[in-house]
Amino acid sequence: MKHELDNVANRLDVAARDATAIAQLDEQLTLDEAYEVQALALARRVKRGERIVGMKMGFTSRAKMVQMGIDEMIFGRLTDGMLVEEGGVTRRARYVHPRVEPEIAFRLRKPLAGRISHFEARDAVEYIAPAIEIIDSRYQNFKFSLADVVADNSSSSGFIIGPPHGPDIDIANLGMVLSVDGAPREIGSSAAILGNPWRSLIAASVFAERYGFTLRPGDIVMAGGATAAVACEAGARVKLETQGLAEISFSFR
Repeated sequence: MKHELDNVANRLDVAARDATAIAQLDEQLTLDEAYEVQALALARRVKRGERIVGMKMGFTSRAKMVQMGIDEMIFGRLTDGMLVEEGGVTRRARYVHPRVEPEIAFRLRKPLAGRISHFEARDAVEYIAPAIEIIDSRYQNFKFSLADVVADNSSSSGFIIGPPHGPDIDIANLGMVLSVDGAPREIGSSAAILGNPWRSLIAASVFAERYGFTLRPGDIVMAGGATAAVACEAGARVKLETQGLAEISFSFR
């Protein structure tokens, strides 16, 4: 079975590297097997010189669950190769069918793994920042099962981090407006992220222990989309305005 999972990981890694859509997996993976495939594919990226720099949570809002027909939280990993400079550009050709979503990001100052309290979560955070995630399923037509998407690193493909704010800022219910080419496309609130984005960080810590790793000081944790994701084409300029936080943007070249 290990050989079969490694073959699936290789297929997904090549699809992500070459920005080529593939068919949904024929293999009927369990969720644990899907996370093993995710880890095997990430190991290939690390071998090529990328560095794991954090974690993204997925399906933490009802809007995203409904949009994708999924009813369970998931996670993926972030690498330094996925980072897009705030205010910068990224090539559209790097992605199959990219979508963007507004998020809240945490940067850690202490390691995290296992069940933690809200106080412990706050104590572990160096700063909070507005963020945009670029998600990009490698599957044709953006169609997948829960295990399929987990194996595909939970569609994690890119992220933009804004200026830092102290962890004492209240992020429970911040208005968020995601615009593309100057037109608002999604309007929502950080409250859509599990009722409060801090709960997403707590869930990330639990996932980390369950799947055998520790979130490290300096890691970024993306709390998950506050709205449904918006598809983007070449030339699109994306902007996120978050109440009380800095405005951030980037463009697809």
